[in-house]
Amino acid sequence: MLQKLTCWGLASFVLLSPIALSAKQLISPAPLVSIPSHDAFFDSIKTLCGKAFAGKVTLDNQGPSSMDEQPLVMHVRKCNEQQLQIPFHVGDDASRTWIITKTGSGLSLKHDHRHADGSHDESTMYGGHTQDAGWAQVQSFPVDQYSKEMFVKQGIPQSSSNIWQMYIYPEVFTYRLIREGREFRVDFDLSKEIAKPAAPWGYQD
Repeated sequence: MLQKLTCWGLASFVLLSPIALSAKQLISPAPLVSIPSHDAFFDSIKTLCGKAFAGKVTLDNQGPSSMDEQPLVMHVRKCNEQQLQIPFHVGDDASRTWIITKTGSGLSLKHDHRHADGSHDESTMYGGHTQDAGWAQVQSFPVDQYSKEMFVKQGIPQSSSNIWQMYIYPEVFTYRLIREGREFRVDFDLSKEIAKPAAPWGYQD
C-alpha cells in the first residue's frame, strides 16, 4: 500500500509493509485479565444485581452492638463487568457501600463511608485485595497499605491486620471481618428478596 507524505512542500510516497498494516489493525485496549475463581465469585454476586436482602449479626465477639437492634439490609445496587456496588444499610444509616472491583491482579474490596450530606467520612475507602485464588464461593481481602496507614493515623493500629471475607452460596451471603482477637459476621438470607432501600448517602437513583 502506498501512503502519500508531504515534507517541505514536496509530495512523496512510501510503501507500507504488510506488517505495519497488520499492527495498525491490531491496536486495542489492554485486556482486563482475571482467573476462574475470581470470575465465578464476582459473577455469582452480579446475578443478584437490583435485589436487596435482610441480614443479621451471627457472630460478634466484642458485642453486643447497635447493629444487633437494627434492621440490616444489603442491596446489590449497581453492577458492570468490572465493579459491583453493594450498599449496606444499618437501620436508617445509609453511610456504607461495599465496592468490589476487578483490578487485573485480582479483586479489591473497598468500604465507601459517607455522611448524610453525601460528603466522605474521614474513615473511607479502606479495605483489601485478594492475594490468592480463593474459591468460587469465598474470597478473602487482607488489608491493603492505604488502609494500614489510615488506621495508624486514626489511632486504631489494631485494624492494620484486618482481613475481610465474603461468602456467596445459593441461600446466604456472608460479610466477615477477622483479626487477632476480633471476629464479626453478618449473614444475609438470599432465599427471600425484600423491598429495595433508597440510594445510600452520596449516591443517587
